[in-house]
Amino acid sequence: MGQSTLAWPARNAAQGGASASTAAVRPDAQLPRVRSAIEAAERDGFDAASFADIAGHPLYGWVEYAGLRHDIDSVSSERANAFLQRYGGQAAGEAFREMWVAAAARRKDWSTVLAAWKPALGARSSDLRCVQLQARQVLGRDDAQWIEDAKAVWRAGGKPLPATCDPVFDALAAKGALSGELRWERIEKAAEEWQPGVMRAAARGLPPEELALANDYAAFVDAIHPRALDWPKTARSRRIASHGLARLAKSAPATGETQLPKYAQALGFTDEERGRVLYQAALWTVASYEPESAQRLNAVPAASFDDRLHEWRAREAMARSDWPAALAAIRAMGAKQRNDARWQYFEARLAQRTGDKAAAQRLFAEAAKKPEFHGFLAADEIGAPYTLCPWMPEDAPADEAAVARDPAIVRAMGLYRIERKGWATREWDEALSRFTDAQRRMAVEVAQANGWFDRAVFALGKDPKGEARPDELRLYTLRFPLHHDATIRREAAANRIDPAWVAAEIRAESVFDPRARSQANAMGLMQVLPGTGASVASRLGLPWGGADSLYNPDTNIVLGTAYLRQLLDQYGGQPYFAIAGYNAGPAPLSRWRTQRPGMDPDFWIETISYKETREYVARVLAFSVLYDWRLNGDALRLTDRLRGRTEGPRKKFVCPMATAPAPTAAPPAAAPAKPATRRKRRS
Repeated sequence: MGQSTLAWPARNAAQGGASASTAAVRPDAQLPRVRSAIEAAERDGFDAASFADIAGHPLYGWVEYAGLRHDIDSVSSERANAFLQRYGGQAAGEAFREMWVAAAARRKDWSTVLAAWKPALGARSSDLRCVQLQARQVLGRDDAQWIEDAKAVWRAGGKPLPATCDPVFDALAAKGALSGELRWERIEKAAEEWQPGVMRAAARGLPPEELALANDYAAFVDAIHPRALDWPKTARSRRIASHGLARLAKSAPATGETQLPKYAQALGFTDEERGRVLYQAALWTVASYEPESAQRLNAVPAASFDDRLHEWRAREAMARSDWPAALAAIRAMGAKQRNDARWQYFEARLAQRTGDKAAAQRLFAEAAKKPEFHGFLAADEIGAPYTLCPWMPEDAPADEAAVARDPAIVRAMGLYRIERKGWATREWDEALSRFTDAQRRMAVEVAQANGWFDRAVFALGKDPKGEARPDELRLYTLRFPLHHDATIRREAAANRIDPAWVAAEIRAESVFDPRARSQANAMGLMQVLPGTGASVASRLGLPWGGADSLYNPDTNIVLGTAYLRQLLDQYGGQPYFAIAGYNAGPAPLSRWRTQRPGMDPDFWIETISYKETREYVARVLAFSVLYDWRLNGDALRLTDRLRGRTEGPRKKFVCPMATAPAPTAAPPAAAPAKPATRRKRRS
């Protein structure tokens, strides 16, 4: 196949440690034809001869893939094998292999399943893993290794498995290899996952008396019943009963709490088993700040507390403005959790509130070393500059041209530009699986030069094998680039709000992807809902071009920024209320404001019930500080920003690890972050 380079970005030393590719992207004139060919291949009657002019294009394999996917249940083995021979090892070939194996299994063509099989398929899908096991069994390859492989699937956990696994487990049972011990192992794992259906399925094949007990266990997890009082007084009965009561306590804390004593006494619960139930009752009470929150938290045994419950105990006390109790809750945390910037900051604030100024100063100084929301707040408390230590990689830089010309990167960039992001990601992942760290970082720059900004979020901080690369999180100009900045500045000025806030919202909402769309149908850069867009356009006297107009970056920023101004006016000029409302909507925000009127912004944000919104507000405010640095080289104090002030003292950025302040020049770049789903969770 021929190759063409879709982008030729130029390397330029960038603030923050990595280089930033800023050269214009060389257009690929054939991409519109490739897009048309893929769309045609996804319909009936694709005529390859009509697209002979792109047969040598790097993306033509995906054109063929689209046609094969359309015809998958009638594709001949010859055609499939020819495609795999040409593209095996490439993302298109491996995507087809996955689909082809599943299609062969539907036809019960087990020889084809095994002929096309690669171990990576099993890692991607438990469904395909069971398909391969079924093929081996039907073809008489169910040897000792097959038994061990099938057992490994059985033992993988307690959640439901695909229907393709049922014949495998039936065959395993027929061989006498699915022992009662294995069945009970899966039953107990399923009880822990609150999966009574899986418990019943795993119990089939037990002797009648054990089967009856297993089904009664499942019935209890489904809905508690008094028969459990007469269960055998075994460790298994206790564990399963405690899981059933914990499930009840999550949905009905008072009922779970009331029912616990009689079952605990009848079965002889340990402290751990009692704690399991009380933990759920406390967690789902405190997450709504119900009146019984403190009482239920205090009932949980200390050994049952984990990081999640420790932080909720602190929040619950903060929500009641019980500063000594909140301070005690933080000091009861483990060392690792307590040393997080969030809890260092709040321990300092609470020490301050309770009169221990020396401890407060020490803790603020520690928290201020971290370039995040609570670190910035801590720096404001002690009048310190903001900490920022951009990273300059010491390894040899990657050959930019070589990375940009890598065939998989070429294909990934082309696919992204024709809005086939899923396919582009497969090509990207394949390339990164064989890249060095330096090449991976360079690939992020190539992606940004092609307008694909979220790669800096998903490809930095760890390598493809999951190994941490924490220094990469300090590549600030890659992770916080600027794009559409002229429009951002213009609309921010028109709406009298800080442009750094607008940039931060885009970074948090869409990773600067103009085609982003959430499950709730929020669209474009600022994830504007069509109804909101239409309403704002009407209020501004602008023509409304329909929902699809929100995919236009300029339109989206115009409407999204005006909506921020609307929320800011609606909520008394307080940005933290506006940001919470932008994420969660008006009803939850109204409830939170009513529950805790007049509370200081930092405590109010920390006591937001929804984890997503709580973290979102802090993230957007921290991003605003970093974008202020990108735009201006210094930043408005976060404590002023919280209060809606756009003028005031500016803070410098310094790196305690270096002898000089952090750089202040801000070269142009692009942008990253993850689209909000608009689904909120309390935890």
